Amino acid sequence: MQRHDEATRRYYETRDVDAFYDAVWGGEDIHTGSYEREGEPVADASRRTVERLAVYLADRLGPGRRALDLGSGYGGTARYLAGRFGCRVVALNLSEAQNARHRETNAERGLDGLVDVVTGSFHDVPYGDGEFDAVCSLEALCHSDDRARALAEAARVLAPGGALAFTDIMAADGTPDDALRPVVARLGVDALATPSFYRERLTALGLEDVGFDDHSEQLVRHYVRLTEETESRKDTLRDLISPDYLQGLLRNLPLWVDAARSGRLRWGIFHARRSTA
Repeated sequence: MQRHDEATRRYYETRDVDAFYDAVWGGEDIHTGSYEREGEPVADASRRTVERLAVYLADRLGPGRRALDLGSGYGGTARYLAGRFGCRVVALNLSEAQNARHRETNAERGLDGLVDVVTGSFHDVPYGDGEFDAVCSLEALCHSDDRARALAEAARVLAPGGALAFTDIMAADGTPDDALRPVVARLGVDALATPSFYRERLTALGLEDVGFDDHSEQLVRHYVRLTEETESRKDTLRDLISPDYLQGLLRNLPLWVDAARSGRLRWGIFHARRSTA
């Protein structure tokens, strides 16, 4: 597991990956977008995903409350929650390069007093049982090689009555791992979780009101937009990322489009509650 965490850290700290997320995704919320119109900027749709997920946490957040963002990336979600609800947010993330940028942006926006950026793994959350009123994660679990453990850690640190909400890119139930292996190779994993896996694990952990808002239709829109943006900006991107990485993106992104169109992928918002008992 430590080796896998280290591989994920190296992936996100490469110059190519950082430049791609900044130039094409906006460098704030690097998540699957929730699109409302054709041609919508990826960054705008990605922020809308954060807003929709936050609905499931809202009644547990406010001044004096604490939230945990697992795999916080550049910190867009943590800043949104802190700014919107006035709660304290711990942003746990493997990449120190991303975390340094996260801290700088927090300071620039006057949110460094509410957001604590912590370098660490969601496989081993460095906090005690029941410390957080809300826990969230957006497209981070797809990088995990032990999603059951990551979910167990998320549930462990939830306070009684606490809310959990996360998004993830998943394989459709019944899809063979081999069918998606060329697609997910860029993520550094062999396979994705499925909706049934998450439902079963959340229930087994004793969480209540487990639900899944299936928005899989957004995957085609999202990966079409990423492909369009990468293709249209390839001349500019050549000055930012290596030719090999750019060519790899242009080969890989259409695979995601095809997998989404063929119904082999799922995406949406999972949400659940810790019992008050």
